[in-house]
Amino acid sequence: MIRHVVFFTARNPNDRDMIFDGLNLLQGIPHKRFLEVGCNLATDPIPGTHPDFVVYGEFDDEAQLIAFKDHPLYQESIKKVRPLRDLRMSADFLSGQGN
Repeated sequence: MIRHVVFFTARNPNDRDMIFDGLNLLQGIPHKRFLEVGCNLATDPIPGTHPDFVVYGEFDDEAQLIAFKDHPLYQESIKKVRPLRDLRMSADFLSGQGN
């Protein structure tokens, strides 16, 4: 299983609701095992940059992740979110593959 984690920050804090709505479009894509969009609670006491949003997804394999990214709702989400976001940091890893 592939775990897909993406962090976003809003360029302008006033756009957070629009970014959250744009990211939630991803929920409608059928090619996934699990997907969740959340607002960062920012409870980490270590100073520094904290993302505003987290997208967390689980996919059976690379083919399912590719199908997810090829879906029209994925492109619609990008179209809405990209102009409003600052940071986007993404990581994909195989579940169960520890050190």
